[in-house]
Amino acid sequence: MIEIRFHGRGGQGTVVASKILADAVSKEGKWVQAFPEFGVERRGAPVTAFIRIDEQPVYIKSKIYQPQHIVVLDPTLIQAVNVTEGLKEGGWIIINTERKPEDFNFGPYKVATVDATRIAIKYRLGSKTAPIVNTAILGAVVNVLGLCRLDTLLDAVKEGVPVKPEENAEAAKEAYESVRKEEQ
Repeated sequence: MIEIRFHGRGGQGTVVASKILADAVSKEGKWVQAFPEFGVERRGAPVTAFIRIDEQPVYIKSKIYQPQHIVVLDPTLIQAVNVTEGLKEGGWIIINTERKPEDFNFGPYKVATVDATRIAIKYRLGSKTAPIVNTAILGAVVNVLGLCRLDTLLDAVKEGVPVKPEENAEAAKEAYESVRKEEQ
């Protein structure tokens, strides 16, 4: 079973990202479970979402405490929340940032970065001051983790977003192609 934890802020599409990824993975025959955890439900507040992926039905009904991978939609959360809490050694941390993976020191974890904010602004997803980065970050996630094919993700994005489906799919594709991975 693969378990992934998403860290974002209200309004960035963190919960929708986990649902779209779950949809894409299920289209390829895997069993999935995606669910959020909210604190204060307001724009800008920290939001956590989880996804489980397996080859067989998923019956676990608890929060994910020891994920294999972490996705960070807002890099300011790295200082505000312990994003690596419970992360299994060797796991990936995929961060929305303009910085290079080598700029981060997360010890035994691998880092990948993508400027999902720039991509979201380019495709006018949200506003310049509050871009919605969820679909862009998913392109990076699929590239790094290989959870499904890119075309399957793009179909799920188009089906799963309420507005601008083509622009969201283009953002995911651009992020897929521009994600940077830490040299191992």
